[in-house]
Amino acid sequence: MIKNKGEKRALLLGGTCDLALCLAPKLIKKKIMPILTWRDSGGKAKIDSSLSDFPDLYETVRFDLNDSSACQTAFNQDTEIFAFLVDFAQGDYESLIAGGDEDRIGAYFSENVAARAALLKRIARGMIRMKEGRLIFLSSSAVERPAPGQGFYAAAKLASEAMYRNCGLELASKGITAAILRLGYVRAGRGRIFLDANPQTTDQIPLRRALDKEEVAEAILFLLSPGAAGINATTLTMDGGLSAGKKV
Repeated sequence: MIKNKGEKRALLLGGTCDLALCLAPKLIKKKIMPILTWRDSGGKAKIDSSLSDFPDLYETVRFDLNDSSACQTAFNQDTEIFAFLVDFAQGDYESLIAGGDEDRIGAYFSENVAARAALLKRIARGMIRMKEGRLIFLSSSAVERPAPGQGFYAAAKLASEAMYRNCGLELASKGITAAILRLGYVRAGRGRIFLDANPQTTDQIPLRRALDKEEVAEAILFLLSPGAAGINATTLTMDGGLSAGKKV
């Protein structure tokens, strides 16, 4: 159960990822209480270690998209209302389409699409009562330029983009807006591991470098600001120009 202290609060779904941990201190400095989700005790320990300089200025909650009861257990839509939702969460399943395991495919879409829809419904209803809210979904430029094996990942991202876009269409008149930020290569988390193993990848990017987590967090912070409210029901791409043209 999350404590409600009355201040504006931001739910960071996938709160153990490097980008969420980079964004959280920036929110705190803006007087916004970040609520970071974790799946296991190791994830909670990672959050607490990363935010040790900010005691009592953030909260954590166990939440797993793969757990069908997690949404009701973690979030009481009548009492736990968020001004912001920033959605970093995404399961990892790579397979060629023709070689995918049918049970894993079903579970993957149940977790990353159906469970996300249930969460959005719950969070949006709280925002409707508050008459304001901002939803940000972190997508990937892989939806435009998938590598072999990323078909299921790209499909789940596109389905999630559609849900967030429709939230912006359906709820803007009630003060709730939504935006999608498609990211290219980011030197954080799994992206860092991939880039370290494949340094030539950045040669494809007009900017000639990957994004760093600080600049991504700053972009998200802007999208959460009042000045970005008009960026609604749409998708922005932040990939250094990777998807803008042919490979160079």
